[in-house]
Amino acid sequence: MTIQDPVYAVEGSVASLPSRGLALRVPISAALSARLGLFGLLAGTLLVALAAAHTPQLLPQTTRPAPSWLAGPFGETGLSLSGAGLVALLVAMFACYVLAVQGAQRLSARTLVLGILAVYALVLLAPPLFSTDLFSYQMYGRLGALNGLNPYLFGPHAAAADPLYGYVGFRWTHTPTVYGPLFTALSYGLAPLSIAASAFAYKGLAVVAVLLTLGLVWRIAQDRGTDPRPAVALVGLNPLLFLYGAGGGHNDLLMLLPLVAGIRLALRRRPKPGGAMMVTAAAIKLVGGLPLLFALADGGRHGRDARRGMLWGAGVAAAGFGAFGAVLFGGGMLHLPATLGQAQGQTGGRSVPALIAGGLGLSSARGAVALVLGVVGAAACAWLLSRVWHGRLEWVTAAGWAAAVVLLTTSWLVPWYVAWLLPLVGLAADRRLWRVSIALSALILAINLVDYLPHSGFPWSL
Repeated sequence: MTIQDPVYAVEGSVASLPSRGLALRVPISAALSARLGLFGLLAGTLLVALAAAHTPQLLPQTTRPAPSWLAGPFGETGLSLSGAGLVALLVAMFACYVLAVQGAQRLSARTLVLGILAVYALVLLAPPLFSTDLFSYQMYGRLGALNGLNPYLFGPHAAAADPLYGYVGFRWTHTPTVYGPLFTALSYGLAPLSIAASAFAYKGLAVVAVLLTLGLVWRIAQDRGTDPRPAVALVGLNPLLFLYGAGGGHNDLLMLLPLVAGIRLALRRRPKPGGAMMVTAAAIKLVGGLPLLFALADGGRHGRDARRGMLWGAGVAAAGFGAFGAVLFGGGMLHLPATLGQAQGQTGGRSVPALIAGGLGLSSARGAVALVLGVVGAAACAWLLSRVWHGRLEWVTAAGWAAAVVLLTTSWLVPWYVAWLLPLVGLAADRRLWRVSIALSALILAINLVDYLPHSGFPWSL
């Protein structure tokens, strides 16, 4: 699968998209294929929403079958999908996504925006999809707000009598929270809600956050002189993002909002608030701080004053969130690095290192393969930082490549992690990164699809 490259006139490190050149180079059939792709995504999402309550593979493991109070407004349809049917549907939806991105510049802004709004509305009306994570979010909030326990020190098992405990994924029952203080504090605020109300609240937050993020992507693309429609389609219509990410109410999507806001502020030469916003993203989930490193390395275009301003803004925000966390959680946050290491070391997860180790018949040495790839990934990120520092690579593009490297080398890879990558790719000047993001999304989807087939799985042990 390839993406039809728009015609870009590059000025410095920022790509611009002349509308006349685009009209001459994009085939007329792209308009029809883009509409068909968007329609296919809408139809597929509607089918998922209608069938989710009665399709075990679409539901978190702890809600199979979906209780009526969690099934959503489509819970009584009685429609269900077989494992093979779900695989066929998700493959077809991904193909529609490629078509929609390929011809996005031939869609009217109104059509694209309405299509995206419809997709996310359907996802919001469906029951929680695929992952038990939003129940973990709830449980961490209830640990602190209702049970008087520090979620950075205790896992959900410490409140096993709580009625929510049975919905937490078995793998995470003894794992304290791995999230930043801002998100953990938010979970405290949602703790008094019922299980169902809280689940849909997390889904709603994820949907609102990603829609606002898409608005920022649109604005940044315009600021950078490019047609915003391909970038918004690339991010917003990726099925891994809206089905797995928004459908599961994942905080990765909430993290995107301050991150992309910080990127826009930095690009508009407002380094202090830009640095503060990127630290805010890390206060939701630590990986949100990765692009800040590349923004700080970019001193060539805006000078040392910009770097100092960004450091000042980031430092003030980090100190503020550190003090906030210390007041609310005491010294519990000091255990966060160890907990993250423990979570990344969980066995049984899907990842590229596991795929390589299994394919080579080295499943027992998966940890060693992950370590080697991790070192390679760290070296690649350091090289990218060096390129930005010396003015040879634009920092947003470099951050996008680094996010791709992280996804390829992490030992725990789940579909909604594409949220770390897609907005950076959509704003990148390097069109090769677009192809990489789609290929990587396809790989992640394929790794997960095998679980939906009866008596299937990897031909090697993970």
